[in-house]
Amino acid sequence: MLNAVISAVKQAAKLAINAHYTIDSKGGSANVVTSCDIAIQNLLRTKLLEIIPDSGFLGEESDLVELNAEYIWIIDPIDGTMNFTRGIRDSAISVALHKNGEAVLGVVYNFFTDDVYYAERGKGAFHNGKPIHVSDRPFSDGLLCTAMSLYKKEYAQLCFDIISDLYAKSNDIRRLGACAMELCYIAEGKCDLYFELRVYAWDCAAGELILREAGAHIYRFFAEDFYKKPLPIIAANSEENLAILYETVKKHFEKHNYRG
Repeated sequence: MLNAVISAVKQAAKLAINAHYTIDSKGGSANVVTSCDIAIQNLLRTKLLEIIPDSGFLGEESDLVELNAEYIWIIDPIDGTMNFTRGIRDSAISVALHKNGEAVLGVVYNFFTDDVYYAERGKGAFHNGKPIHVSDRPFSDGLLCTAMSLYKKEYAQLCFDIISDLYAKSNDIRRLGACAMELCYIAEGKCDLYFELRVYAWDCAAGELILREAGAHIYRFFAEDFYKKPLPIIAANSEENLAILYETVKKHFEKHNYRG
């Protein structure tokens, strides 16, 4: 099944490569959708339903949500749409498969660079066919991938406070604008730490499985709402580093009275 999913993703990616597209706003200049997002999601839904008939579906660019099936596909047709529209090469198609609420397959494909990351539960994580694993760096030498609650800027100060605290303890920060790619970079040891305040299921579902299979440790705050709303997520290359992230984020949540 994995090969069929990767094939479907690469076929859908052709709709974005050298494509002429339109850009629309989804409620603000920072939140955009292109005609490529829509076309890719529609094609993927068709192809993935051929792989598992009667499966459910959750995609970023659709009001059609089907969560009452044993298997659910979770799709971000272009993670990093703003990057895509500006020719920044950190953009990807993200596809995850959940079975009874548990991730069993994840594929992240950067169509700019032809890099495919993937994992199946219990089988390890891979980048272009080669096994990948998280780094062994301590927190003080870690690169932190993060963001500032772009679509809800009223939470920016909370994010700044957390990031400032974590920056003082780590090596440096990275803000790539594509959650799926950031998680894959942590999975293969390029980066080491992750915090973001508002992550949707389609942003992280594939990357989460790839991370776990690469040896990372992940925690979702308010996890019972995973399919329904954006959640704070932290991830790290080690259990010890995750604990530092958790205590730091929790401290600032309490200070700001943040409850998701």
